[in-house]
Amino acid sequence: MDWSKGFSTRYILTTVDPKTWTDQKEFEFTEGSIDRDSTSDLRESASVTMTEKITDNECWVRIYLQARQGGSGAKVALFTGLTAFPERKLDGVRETYNIDCYSVLKPADDVILPRGYYAPAGSGAKQIKNLLNDCIPAPVYVEGTSPITTDNIVAEDGETRLTMALHILDAIGWRMRILGDGSIVICANDNNGSLTVGINTNDIVECDVTDTFNWYDTPNCFMAIHDDYGAAIARDDSPDSYLSTVSRGREVWKSETGVELSSGENIAAYAVRKLKELQNPARTIQYSRRFFEDVLLGDVVFLNYPRHNLTGKFRIISQSLSLEHGCRTKEEVESIE
Repeated sequence: MDWSKGFSTRYILTTVDPKTWTDQKEFEFTEGSIDRDSTSDLRESASVTMTEKITDNECWVRIYLQARQGGSGAKVALFTGLTAFPERKLDGVRETYNIDCYSVLKPADDVILPRGYYAPAGSGAKQIKNLLNDCIPAPVYVEGTSPITTDNIVAEDGETRLTMALHILDAIGWRMRILGDGSIVICANDNNGSLTVGINTNDIVECDVTDTFNWYDTPNCFMAIHDDYGAAIARDDSPDSYLSTVSRGREVWKSETGVELSSGENIAAYAVRKLKELQNPARTIQYSRRFFEDVLLGDVVFLNYPRHNLTGKFRIISQSLSLEHGCRTKEEVESIE
C-alpha cells in the first residue's frame, strides 16, 4: 500500500478473546474516532457507533481499517481496548449503539497497590512489564536493555499499578508504545523519524496548520533537588538559543523536588537533561494529514516544508483518527531540536 495516495476504507470491530488475544466475532461500522494523548495516563481511547449490540457484558474489542488501493489491500489494527454495555439510542424503529472503548492499560489503572509497596532501586523496564502483565491480557514487550533507577520509588496512597509503572518509566527516560493490536512495547525514546512529510516526499499535510511558540512557560534555568544528593542547577546561557538568558534578557526558572535518578546519572546530569526536555515543547504544530500505518503517539515526524518554515523533527504528543472516509488523522507535535 502506498499510503500517500488515495484508498477506499472499510472499518471492522471484532470481539477479542482475552486468553488467546485473538479475534472472535466480527462487526462492521461506519463512524467512530480514536484519540491518543501523551498527557493521559491511559494514553488512548476510542468511540464507535454500531447498528447492532455486540455485548451485554464487559469485553475486549479490536478496531481494524481495511483499505483498498487498485488491486492491493491492507488490513491494519488501529486500536484494542475494553468496553462494556453500550449506550442505546432509538430513532423511530432504528436503534444505534454508542460504544466507548478504554485503553488496554485500563485494568492496570484499576488495581491499587498495597500500602507500603515500593519499586526498589535497580528497577527498570522489567519491573514495568511485571506491573502490567499481572493484570493486562495483552502482550508486553521490552525492546533493548533499559536503564535502571538509583532510588526506591515509594507508592503513595491510591497508587495504582499503572501510575507506578509510569513513575518508573519517567525515571529511566523511556516510553510506552501501544500498537493497534493492543501489544505494549516498552522502549527508549528514539529521535529517528518514523515518518517524513514534505514537499518532495509524502506531501500529505493539509493546508490548515497552527504553529505555536510557547515562550512564557519555557524555562532557561532549572533546579533539581534530591533528598540525598542535594541540589543542582542547569542554565541555558547560549547566545545561539532563542530561549536562553542571553537572548531573552531575563531568567525563567522551574524546579523539581524529590527527583528520581536513573542508573549512572548524577543530580547535575539530571538537571541538564530535564532543562532540555522542558525547552523542547516550546514549539508545537497542529495539522491534519492522510493516514499512515504504524505512526503512533510518541513517534517522531520529520517535517520538510521550508517555504512555510515548517522543518525539523517533531514528536507526536496527541493524535486523533477519524474513522470515516480516508481515516483522516489530526496531530499535535512538539519540536525535539
